[in-house]
Amino acid sequence: MTDVREQLRKLVREVRHRAYVPYSKRPEAVVLLLSDGSWIPGVRVESASFSLTIPPLQNAWTTAVALGRRDVVAVVFSEPPDAGTRAFLEGLELSLMGVSADLFVLRSAELAVPCEPLAPFLDQMPDEPPEGIQLAREVATRALAPYSRFPVGCLLQLEDGRCIPGVNVEHPDWTRTLCAERNALGTAVSYGIAPSTWRALFLSCVNDVRGTPCGACRQLLAEHRSDLSVWMDRGSKNPPEHMRVDLLLPGFFVLQ
Repeated sequence: MTDVREQLRKLVREVRHRAYVPYSKRPEAVVLLLSDGSWIPGVRVESASFSLTIPPLQNAWTTAVALGRRDVVAVVFSEPPDAGTRAFLEGLELSLMGVSADLFVLRSAELAVPCEPLAPFLDQMPDEPPEGIQLAREVATRALAPYSRFPVGCLLQLEDGRCIPGVNVEHPDWTRTLCAERNALGTAVSYGIAPSTWRALFLSCVNDVRGTPCGACRQLLAEHRSDLSVWMDRGSKNPPEHMRVDLLLPGFFVLQ
């Protein structure tokens, strides 16, 4: 197990530089080890609206949910977690126990040797907006929304056609819930996928054909790619609605 620990620590050091920390200048990261040895990175993503900052553990966990993988057997931190992060971890009910200040593992689990990072992309690559919306509807089935019962799915499509899924992921502490759009954005940042390669975002609020990104998601998207095209589901009988992020949130907040 000692070798696995050191390999995990090496991985978290390698991904730590991907953190988006223009304000604190303090990069942080985590790595989630899955049961088959694949792993998921998560980095800190700061916002000009400081309270919207995405912590690394929340970032990685929501990525795992969107990719349909909740079989986390270990979490390693780039620095020992604070009380708030520990509380978030406990709320996930993964039965992880601390074996050192920076490492938590599943009780009685035999940890697999870390191999390749889990690919953050879906197999499908939609060619037209209606196809992207349909796929976002399907992705919404992965949402973890036991409190709101309001599943949301989205796709962040890259210029090469590949798509990063995002779903809303709720937490017993509702202030630690993350929306689908910020989920996908955080995944892209954690995997080092530059905003300049983002082509479009497809969004489906399957229980509300009028659904649009919330203000928090508009703010984060605007900070990273204000000219990004957003296609919103308007039901099976209507074409999707299209709008750029900067028109969804004119005058969005920035720090000079």
